[in-house]
Amino acid sequence: MTATQPWLPVFGYGGHIKATTQELVIAHGSTTRRYPLQAVKHLLVIGGHTLHTSAVTNLLKAGAVITFFDIDGTPVGYLYPYGYRPESGVRTAQEHAAPHRFAQPLATAGLQSKLLLLEELCDCTGQDIFYTGELDFLYQAREELAVSVTMEGLRRLSRLTGDMYYEILSRTLPPELGFRRRTNRPYRDPVNAMFSLGYAMLYGNCCVSLVGAHLDPDLGMLHEGAGSLVYDLIEPQKAVMVDHTVIRFASEEISEDDYECSEKRCYLDANLSTRLVQEFRDSIDQSRVDTQVQILRDALLTNAEFHVLYW
Repeated sequence: MTATQPWLPVFGYGGHIKATTQELVIAHGSTTRRYPLQAVKHLLVIGGHTLHTSAVTNLLKAGAVITFFDIDGTPVGYLYPYGYRPESGVRTAQEHAAPHRFAQPLATAGLQSKLLLLEELCDCTGQDIFYTGELDFLYQAREELAVSVTMEGLRRLSRLTGDMYYEILSRTLPPELGFRRRTNRPYRDPVNAMFSLGYAMLYGNCCVSLVGAHLDPDLGMLHEGAGSLVYDLIEPQKAVMVDHTVIRFASEEISEDDYECSEKRCYLDANLSTRLVQEFRDSIDQSRVDTQVQILRDALLTNAEFHVLYW
């Protein structure tokens, strides 16, 4: 947490959160972190922790908000200081923002991050994973995204190149895993199930940051509907924070004993899921997610430049 990022997330289980009139103290295993109480404007408690009444009382007295989430990042409730008024200016700026200003760099960065991973896989495997014309088409799509003037065009190209990306990825994986493309639930192959687990974790981390910044997760720029702003911000992060890990597991670490597929769906073994969760915890960079949310917030409130972090 920095002076420009006043929200503080506490993830996982088993933490002990307490406070004096001067500082917030978070003990987790052998690690203890201390923060000046006045610097904490929004405490985000995700999962299961021991929250001392001293922390609640002193944070509320200092004017801070406390938000509680399920372990998957779904917000479940708030504690506000008496007489508190939410930061309506952030939501108002979000509601009045021109979507195209943000959607264009998000869509372009999303495709660029996918291209970088595909090119890395080409170099690592030493094989050409592209069919004739595919790579040229993706490069051309990237250029079109950078100059597209309509939301319809941005969304159409983003969906099309996303579908192509997963089909190309499938050529790098063992065919016996049955992965051909990204599908909707229920997932019938282990690769789609692994993608789903990683994306769910990344979604939760990003949703926590957006709520911490008083932004509406359901008011997106590129995507539409529930969680649309979360989907906007995680799209450029998926390749490096999730896909890289899934490809490695599918190529090198998974065995027939790690999953079971039926006609209706594929189940990941508990041991594989545990290993994946640990890997995703390492690969999902919360500080990068927080920084991206701060960039968006600043762009909305002060008309600062909006740019997308990726790779």
